[in-house]
Amino acid sequence: MKRVMPALILGAAGIIAASLVGTGLADLGTGDRYVTVKGLAERDVTADTALWPLRFVATGDTLQDARAGIRESHDAVLAFLEQHNIRDDRVELQKLSVNDTGADPYQNSDGGPGFIINQTLTVRSHNVERVRKAAQAVSELVDAGVVLSSDYGSSGPSYLFSQLNDIKPEMIAEATAAARESAEQFAEDADATVGKLRRANQGVFQINARDAAAGVSRTRQAEKTVRVVTTIDYYLD
Repeated sequence: MKRVMPALILGAAGIIAASLVGTGLADLGTGDRYVTVKGLAERDVTADTALWPLRFVATGDTLQDARAGIRESHDAVLAFLEQHNIRDDRVELQKLSVNDTGADPYQNSDGGPGFIINQTLTVRSHNVERVRKAAQAVSELVDAGVVLSSDYGSSGPSYLFSQLNDIKPEMIAEATAAARESAEQFAEDADATVGKLRRANQGVFQINARDAAAGVSRTRQAEKTVRVVTTIDYYLD
């Protein structure tokens, strides 16, 4: 009898251990049965803010001459913007620099102007279309005698979209629905059903130019495309 009891205890322990191992393997098997899918959502939007730096320059043999020239250009720029219905309260002085070439003998060795003044006026407006039309007519400033800085081509209007948070929830819902649809299609092909959510990654929102072109910055186009890709794991039953 004394030998029978230890044997029974060992046997019971073995049965319990086997049961636990079996349960663990079953859970592991269930954990392995999942599918990873991606869902895409895209939306075309129009920029709601325009930033337009207008940089111009004036020169003169004396500081007074250069100041008179920059003042004339300043007034011409404001008149141009007013003509295109851009109020002066949307314009601010961003930068003003005065270069005394006489202080640098190497710079003025060819008998160039004694003073160079650069000024930048920046337009900030929510009327994107109005700024875009004015930018297309910028040659009118040249006709008015305004000397635009040589880097103007890289300082044209920038168009920004600031309402991303307003469309995020709907786009995430669209991307999630697309991912779920892909998971159901996969499950159908695998003779399974889609179970609970295992893991989800919202993804990063990207704002790109709607018409992508080489060498064209996305900020230079008012029409944009917002894009997000979600990655989701679903258990398969």
